[in-house]
This record gives sequence, C-alpha cells and structure tokens, in this order.
Amino acid sequence: MITFAAQFFYCGNINHYLVKADDFLSLYSEDSMVKMLANEIMLPSPSVIHLKGLRGCLDTLLAASMQKLTQKSHLFVLQDKEEAFFFLHNLESLLGKGRLLFFPVSYRKPYEYEEVDNANVLQRAETLTELAKERSMIVTYPEALGEKVITRKSLSSHTFRVKKGETADRAFLEEFLHSYHFEKTDFVYEPGQFSVRGGLVDVFSFAHEFPYRIEFFGDEVDAIRRFDPGSQLSVGAADEVTLLPNVNTHFEKEERQSFLEYLSPSTCIWLKDAEAARQAVGKTFAKAAEEYSNKKQIAGNNPLLTDPSRLFDAEAHFSELLNQFTRVEFGTRRTFKPSREMEFSASAQPAFKKNFELLAGHMLEQQQKGYRNIIAADQPKQAERLHEIFREINPELRFETLPISLSQGCIDHMLKITCYTDHQIFERFHSYRSKERFSKSKALTLRELQMLQPGDFVTHIDYGIAKFAGLEKKEVNGNQQEAIRLVFRDNDLLYINIHALHKISKYSGRDGAVPAISKLGSGEWENKKEKVRKKVKDIAKELIELYAKRKTAPGFAFGKDNFLQAELESSFLYEDTPDQAKAAEDVKRDMMKPHPMDRLVCGDVGFGKTEVAVRAAFKAVSEGKQAAVLVPTTILAFQHYRTFSQRLRAFPVKINYVSRFKNRRKFKRY
Repeated sequence: MITFAAQFFYCGNINHYLVKADDFLSLYSEDSMVKMLANEIMLPSPSVIHLKGLRGCLDTLLAASMQKLTQKSHLFVLQDKEEAFFFLHNLESLLGKGRLLFFPVSYRKPYEYEEVDNANVLQRAETLTELAKERSMIVTYPEALGEKVITRKSLSSHTFRVKKGETADRAFLEEFLHSYHFEKTDFVYEPGQFSVRGGLVDVFSFAHEFPYRIEFFGDEVDAIRRFDPGSQLSVGAADEVTLLPNVNTHFEKEERQSFLEYLSPSTCIWLKDAEAARQAVGKTFAKAAEEYSNKKQIAGNNPLLTDPSRLFDAEAHFSELLNQFTRVEFGTRRTFKPSREMEFSASAQPAFKKNFELLAGHMLEQQQKGYRNIIAADQPKQAERLHEIFREINPELRFETLPISLSQGCIDHMLKITCYTDHQIFERFHSYRSKERFSKSKALTLRELQMLQPGDFVTHIDYGIAKFAGLEKKEVNGNQQEAIRLVFRDNDLLYINIHALHKISKYSGRDGAVPAISKLGSGEWENKKEKVRKKVKDIAKELIELYAKRKTAPGFAFGKDNFLQAELESSFLYEDTPDQAKAAEDVKRDMMKPHPMDRLVCGDVGFGKTEVAVRAAFKAVSEGKQAAVLVPTTILAFQHYRTFSQRLRAFPVKINYVSRFKNRRKFKRY
C-alpha cells in the first residue's frame, strides 16, 4: 500500500544473446535478393526500380546494405523533415555517422532572410563540401531539394584549405577571411567569425560543425584542433580544415544550380513518393514567386531583389533532372514506369498493448516457425528488464538483443527475422536524438558571459567575489584584445583575459542576500577558502562518524528486482535520461543493503524525480512493505497521488490519499 500525505510545516534462466549491428546488417547484405538489387543499381545506364512489400524498418535495412554492396552515392528523399530525421537516425544506428549527411532547407519562409536557420545553412554547406570529396549517403526531403545551391566550380574557387605541416601565409589567410566577410572578433562562437592571437588563428567556417584553431610555427601550420565554442577548449585534432564563407549570402548573385545537378551522375536516388516530391518542389517555387511579386510591388524595381528562378527550382526542371538518375521507388505510391520490380515479403511489428504474455506467445510462435527473434534496444538496462520479464513468463523463449535504436520493427518473412523495438513493445515515445555535446561545467561559457549585466556578482577562483563591469578592449603586445573587467572592493579593477574564462563563475548564494565583495591583495579570500576547507573537513569527520554508526544499525534489505519491477520500469513512456537511470539504480541499490539508507535525489522540475520515487515505492510494496510519500502541500500530494495512480493502475497495488490539516485529528481518505 502507498499512502500520500501533505504536511504543512506549521510546527512541528532465459536464452538471451547479443547481436552486433554489423552482424545484423550482414544478414541483409549477404542475401541473394539484396545483392540482386545492388547489381541493378550498379548498371551503367539510368533505370527505375520498384520495391514492393517493404514494411517497418526493412527499407532502412536495404538502404544501409547498399553502402557495402555498391560504389555509388545514394540520395534518400523522404516525404517530410520528420520522416527524414527518423530515416537518418536508423541509418546512423546501423552504419555509424561516417559518411551520412543530412541536407535541410535554409529558410523558414522564402525571402524572409531574417528567418534563416543558421544551423541549417551550416549543415547544407557542410554537405556540399563533403559531397565534393567522395561518395556519400545523403538524407533529405523535397522542400530542401527545391532550393538551389552554388555550383561545384563556384564552391571550389571560393574554398580555402589549410593542411597541417604545409606552409601558409597568415597575412593572406586573414585577407582571405576579410574578403569573404568573416567577422574578426576576440573570440569565436558563431559561424563566419575568426580571431587572431599571435600564432593562433581561430576560425568558424561554414564547412564544419565546430570551429577550428590553427596554430602556426613561423609560416608552417604546426597543429589544427577543433574546439568547443562555449568553453573555447580543444576537443580533437585534425589534419586539415576547409574554410568556406556563408553560401547563402556571399554567393547570392552568383550562378546557382539544382542540388540534383550538383550530384554525381552515378548517384542513385531513393524516393518514398516521387509525385509528392515533385509537387512539393513546385509549391515551394510558387510560394517564392508570390512573395517576390508582393515585395516587388512594394519596393518597385529594387535591384536587390533576386528573381525566384535563380534561387528555387521549378517543378518541370526538377522532373527532367530526376529522369537522368537511377531511381528506386520504395513507398506505396508509384510514379515512374519501372525497368525492374522486386517484391519483398514483410509486415509491421504487431501492437501488444504492453501485454507481455501476448508478446511472449507471439515470440514463441515465431520461434517455432524457425524465425529469429531480435529486439532492438539501445539501453542495456532495457534489455535487462526484458530478460527478467521473459524469464518469468517462459524460460524456453529465445531472443537476441540488438543494441541500437530503430524507429520501427518489422517481420521479414523471407529471411525469417522478427525484429521488435523496445519502444513499440512498451508504447513509449520515440524521438530522434542528436549526438551529445560536451557537459556543461560551472565555469562561465561565452553565451553566459554575453547574458551577464554590469553589476552582476561573479566569483574568481583566485581573487574572490567581484562585480562584473563588462568587456573592454585592451592592448596586449601590440594587439587589441577583449578582456573581462571586474570591480573589487574600494573600486579596485582587475582585467581578466577572455581565455581565463574558466576561472570565473556567476555568484550563487541566498536569494536576495548581497555578498561581501573581496579586497584585492589582502589575503582575505585565501583565508576564507582556508576556513571553508577546515569546516568541510570537520563536517566530513562528523558525517563519517554518523555513517559508521548507521552502518552497524540493522535495516531491512530488499531483494533483487522481480518480474513486476521490470515490467513497471519498462512501461515508462519516455526514455530514461542517463542521470535519471543512474539515480533510480542508486536508490534501489541502497534499498537492497542491510542497513538504513540515505539518499537525496536533486533535479529541476520535469527532470524525472517522480519516476524515481515511483520505482522505489513500488519496490517496497512489492515485497510486502508500505510506502509513504510525504510532500509539503495538499495540491502537490494530490498531483503525486494521480501520477502514482496512473503509473501503477495495471499493478496489484492499493493507493491511499490522506490530506493533513491543522486539526491533526481530521483526515480525508479516498
């Protein structure tokens, strides 16, 4: 039984195997029918191939197999941006990021330049740069193809490459960056910026996701490193960097071409719906023409307005270009007359409504038919939960775990493979997750520095508490550099180089309390730090003594997670964040120890603390104990009561709600 109360503080052994992504993909790349498809794609003359019977993730598996079996570039045109993202995510799971490229649209609206998505502009430029090197796999959607790009010749003539070990003239490099409208700043944090500090040149090119730091030794390029624009710290080395200006603004008056014209003629184009793609390109052009006409009426014969035919592709021209490529239509709607049809036999993953006995029955039935049961689950903990669930239901059940994330499962009747996805089994939300960047420290980032206002309190690790007084240009060794201006007691000033940013953090203390500003050169800050160190040692000593006593005190040791616990945790609608999963495991590990536990779980609103509490409370009641959830207010108690009730409604748990008022003898019970 779980009881909720609001307190006012007025006073008082299954057969389970692991299969690698490469081995799983090899099942398809070695299949005779898939090889037949690859041979058809490799024919020298353009052809049209219709693929029928593709369901679930089978289209992605065939597409990924083509990277190994063909020596061509492949362009995958999905119906919209969201579908393209999921398709890209599946390919990344199977192949790794490698040569996979994404080609988005630049504008939110035609001719609304203030609404340009800079991240998309950067990604488009990066894709064009990578395409110029070697064969690739590109994922896109029709609206992005409707927007023209600069020609290969123009891109090549306006690209400057810097290689490690080569001789380069820094003056020429700086002149090149100026001529292409790169902004010279003291520190680089956005595409199109560069800075020069002695033998270091930082530049954020539109050809790469991260800025690069070029280190010169004389006139020789001694080192090239990528760095995080937030912390300004290096994150990896490189042998070369491609410097490319903004392809959307600098090349606006230059000749442009369709993205299809930019591709190699040997590229194979995969179309989910060719007719819908053509219509979307035509609609994009029509919108651009309408916007151009409206602006022309307002501005008259303004030479700055560019004709839409220079920026966007017409539907007829797009259709004409499509006919020059080998096309693979893999959706349910056909547009082109096929030169070859290939029919596969697959069905989508059934819905089990979180009924694990139904799922186990289906898996056993497939197993008896000779199918391989494979469950795609990128989180190891989720695979462990499935292992526990199926061990309880049927120890004879055999399945393999594929440690990747796929958007959909499928049943391949030809290869006799049943591929399930964990999020479909548990009816959880599945979303595309971009790669993780770098963890944020307590030190100031450049973005936070820009948000600081003069008068804000900051803490310098060496000098103490001061007031932020903005940025100021200072001359250092004959060069102008920007420095952070800090004001200490008695209006003493201290200028901090922007590259010592990691030593400064925003002051955090009691709300509304004004801190005492430190005095430079007085030793006051060092004395404070020493007192804090001593106090920390004293507290640590007391805690060690306290916890030594608690370790010897008897407590109830809960057992390992059972079948119901695994089922509850697997039914969570969202994917656990790494911190949330760790917190839940730490709490349960404490509960399994034979002495009293102490655990404080901290996190902002919406970060999943309640789910951690649900799992811990359920673990207690599933072993015959009662759990009480104590919160500060009645409203919060009722909110938690509803949350727990919804999460545990499918489990044999009794839940009570108790509201406590000032009259302690009064209780409400529902």
